[in-house]
Amino acid sequence: MSLTRLTAAGFALGVALWGGSAGAAPTCTFLQPVGGNGSSRIVSKSVGAAKVTPIGMAFGRTNWNTDFLVDQPYTSFKFFFTANSSDPKAKYPVQAYMKFSDGSSLQMFNTEMNPPMGTGKMFGPFASVPGKQATQMNFKVGASKDPGALGFSYRISVQGCR
Repeated sequence: MSLTRLTAAGFALGVALWGGSAGAAPTCTFLQPVGGNGSSRIVSKSVGAAKVTPIGMAFGRTNWNTDFLVDQPYTSFKFFFTANSSDPKAKYPVQAYMKFSDGSSLQMFNTEMNPPMGTGKMFGPFASVPGKQATQMNFKVGASKDPGALGFSYRISVQGCR
């Protein structure tokens, strides 16, 4: 098989996986954050410290998790992350999960980042799971291993694509 045919076959396979036709790009929509007011699909946050009890157990809200509502069936999802601040020595754990109607979840990625201020990254697209109904996309940005990451501010959003 020639390189031209292999490339065309690979393109056709990619198009088939997207469920579209050649030349038709997927249509993507920003998902609403859970608890949002409907006016913004982009969430801005800062990494907060976990509260610790006198016996050393963590409790309380850390502000590390943000859920986005999946309001219709999508074929794939994209996660967007942009650093609003940065400490050149700190690492920021960034994770994402696809949550399903049966209560299960699937980790989409788990990485540590040290992004310069103002830079961003798109993760995905990640295909929907056949036979499962996605209900939420969860974005988690924390500071569990690196106290230097506390106070780090960022923007996140998620798109569903068809």
